[in-house]
Amino acid sequence: MKLMVIVKANEHSEAGIPPSTELLTNMMKYNEELVNAGIMLSGEGLQPSSKGKRVKFSGQQRTVTDGPFAETKELIAGFWIWKVQSMDEAVEWLKKAPFRADEVVEIRAFQSLEEFGENLTPELRAENERLYEMLGAKK
Repeated sequence: MKLMVIVKANEHSEAGIPPSTELLTNMMKYNEELVNAGIMLSGEGLQPSSKGKRVKFSGQQRTVTDGPFAETKELIAGFWIWKVQSMDEAVEWLKKAPFRADEVVEIRAFQSLEEFGENLTPELRAENERLYEMLGAKK
């Protein structure tokens, strides 16, 4: 099972305050555990929303809004991509993370192609495979 672990933003991340050296050290050790266990595929922190933009789609019209964005609890500060056997395994790994007391982290599984059912025609499936082959060639 491939999933995304989503670290929610807080006042510190939105203010652009970097984590302490202690927290960074602990997070690097935790990431090393994840890598050694074959769990972590990727992970990144994100810049504050003040450096971002939103694009709203309304028919053919596109409206661009510059950050910052008001609802901190709805924003993302970073993420991991993990490969685990189950959601329960992901929860157990996440419980070991060295976050501060005020952190909120969400776990969401990626949707598989099979979940699109008949809407994913054989032609669309072939196109998807072609695109992923192209991505692999760029690594």
